[in-house]
Amino acid sequence: MKIKEKQKTYGRTKGCERCGRKRGLIRRYGLHICRQCFREKAEEMEFKKYS
Repeated sequence: MKIKEKQKTYGRTKGCERCGRKRGLIRRYGLHICRQCFREKAEEMEFKKYS
């Protein structure tokens, strides 16, 4: 009788909280959004763009 082992998971399991993309995630400061969504919402989140 074999004992079942946990299946290993590789790669990203969670994606962007807005759109679900799994690539280009910005996780810093607990954002967890992709870079495309970040560009759309950055000013609303009070990030400033410097030249």
